[in-house]
Amino acid sequence: MQTTFTKDQLRDPAIQRSNEILRNCVHCGFCTATCPTYQVLGDELDSPRGRIYLIKDMLENERVPDEKTVKHIDRCLSCLACMTTCPSGVHYMHLVDHARDYIEAHYKRPFSDRALRWLLSRILPYPTRFRWALIGARLGRPFRALMPDARLRAMLDMAPKHIPPVSRNDDPQSFAPKGPGKKRVALMTGCAQKALNTDINDATIRLLTRLGCEVVVAEGAGCCGALTHHMGKTDESHASAAANIRAWVREIDGDGLDAIVINTSGCGTTVKDYAHMFRNDALASDAARISALAMDISELLVQLGLPSGGEKDLVVAYHAACSLQHGQKITSHPKTLLKSAGFTVLEPADSHLCCGSAGTYNLMQPEISGKLKQRKIRTLEAKNPDVIAAGNIGCMMQIGSGTNTPVVHTVELLDWATGGPKPRALQDGMNGVPNLR
Repeated sequence: MQTTFTKDQLRDPAIQRSNEILRNCVHCGFCTATCPTYQVLGDELDSPRGRIYLIKDMLENERVPDEKTVKHIDRCLSCLACMTTCPSGVHYMHLVDHARDYIEAHYKRPFSDRALRWLLSRILPYPTRFRWALIGARLGRPFRALMPDARLRAMLDMAPKHIPPVSRNDDPQSFAPKGPGKKRVALMTGCAQKALNTDINDATIRLLTRLGCEVVVAEGAGCCGALTHHMGKTDESHASAAANIRAWVREIDGDGLDAIVINTSGCGTTVKDYAHMFRNDALASDAARISALAMDISELLVQLGLPSGGEKDLVVAYHAACSLQHGQKITSHPKTLLKSAGFTVLEPADSHLCCGSAGTYNLMQPEISGKLKQRKIRTLEAKNPDVIAAGNIGCMMQIGSGTNTPVVHTVELLDWATGGPKPRALQDGMNGVPNLR
């Protein structure tokens, strides 16, 4: 794609990077075949190619974003299926992130939009605040029909029936390995996950210590910054990321780390991108060190060598989170591990398509998100599974809210297969995501 940025514009590192990305695009349209919003809406401007044209025009002409441009960019899930499909290597993720940052700086949204985005950015990344918000939403559920905004109704729908108690395993500390030590790893405990489902981190710690890892929960680490990053709130997202970088560098420079383990794939995609996010910052070197050590839990488990388990009479439908298969290009590890542990693993049709969760997307674009959710659930249930497994809390919440099939994190099944407790969703007969319905 030909671009016409001026020399002055190209002095801005963000413009320079977007220019590189735009020039790689050859208008082929392969991305439209795998874009969920294009499939649902059928509008070229709701495809990656259409959004690229809008972003190019906005950035080149230094235009104040108009309502049309903002609408179509807001509708992007950032599922990154287009990056998997693109034959030209267009790094759409960095381009749309720049566009969102530009919109946030130059476009004044309607008051209701500004208020909602402010509220989400002040609650979701903070587990204690999020817990109180979930309690408030649960109390407000009887008044759902009175809410005029579909987005507010979606927020009430998110409220779980049961909120799990705080897990003290998420506090800063170190867990010794069971037996000879193989690795020392930091576990990213996350933010929303700590309020919604404490079983995931607990299972991760049990599994890793059983396999010979010392597991460290670092003092000062918290939200990865993804939730605010995808809203274009760059200063807030970078502040969260910088806190993590400093916390983990202290561990690296102290007793050392072999890996930074992440069991929420949306967070993993962001942490692995810290090197890019901070490339022109004083933290550039440290950020690069963190990105190099960041690993999805499935990557580390493959390295460690999960013991093979006996055959289990359980059919698992595996849902591939977009941030894992498209963002991190990890496609086979979770399925390989589950099969090795003795489970029968099936994949749904169109497994490359998004479930519609996408961070805060299901709260800000509930209509489109709902259509994607129903399609995903239909394809998963068509396999008649005993349980649905996923590697991302957002996907678990989204899918679990619409099916009676239990939904668990992949690591919960692997922990169970190697000596841990049976996942709560299977143990007590609860339907859907444990503690969330």
